[in-house]
Amino acid sequence: MMSPLRLFRARLGAFAAETRGSVTVEAVIMLPALFWAYCALYTFFDAYRYTGAAHKAAFTVSDAMSRETNPINDDYLDTTHELLGFLTRSGNPHRLRVTVVRYDEQTDDHYVEWSQTRGPISGITAQDASDWDDKLPGMVDEERLIVVETWTDYQPPFNIGLSESTIQTFVFTRPRFAPQLLYDANA
Repeated sequence: MMSPLRLFRARLGAFAAETRGSVTVEAVIMLPALFWAYCALYTFFDAYRYTGAAHKAAFTVSDAMSRETNPINDDYLDTTHELLGFLTRSGNPHRLRVTVVRYDEQTDDHYVEWSQTRGPISGITAQDASDWDDKLPGMVDEERLIVVETWTDYQPPFNIGLSESTIQTFVFTRPRFAPQLLYDANA
């Protein structure tokens, strides 16, 4: 008769030597990890794709506005806001703020010529524009820039620890064919 400890060791040795069903055990251990890795890769790729799309959309809006020679109006900005949503391919909320900034060399400061928003975002103040010194390029006296800011909400497709976030862009462009971009609400 075998002692219980010896019997336990013998059965444990027999279990370790058994190879039937090892693929099933490995699959049960590895498939959840592989599935999580696939979901994580897809989510990170989607986040980078969405960020790139948001930046490209902001550059597209800014470039279109830089080519305008006529004053823009509310209809133009409403359509541009819709275009932003189309270019980001998202049903998520998005916001747009367009500001024309003028540089004054005597005071070495930036001033807001006009600013318009679409979506739930506040307008820009003169103090905000003066804080943009580190964001804007060097400008000559009385030069104007078109500043396009966008905010788009991003929701990850899978919950892998990446939280919902807002992707913000800040794009500036010099007017191309006119000295400045004008805004006329009545046009």
